[in-house]
Amino acid sequence: MQNEEGFATDLYIPRKCSATNRLITSKDHASVQINIGHLDENGLYTGQCSTFALCGFVRAQECSDMF
Repeated sequence: MQNEEGFATDLYIPRKCSATNRLITSKDHASVQINIGHLDENGLYTGQCSTFALCGFVRAQECSDMF
């Protein structure tokens, strides 16, 4: 839900797993979110990052290394 200014007012916004597209619920305590920084041609951090979320199911099946 959003207010008049366009800001999210919900207390919890669920995420989706990047590998299986499953919904990561608030009770999935085995899930992780990994931010991988972008580098320029000189190897310096550019301030941008790619975010990957992995649910507990993927980690329990030991398939997170394949992603």
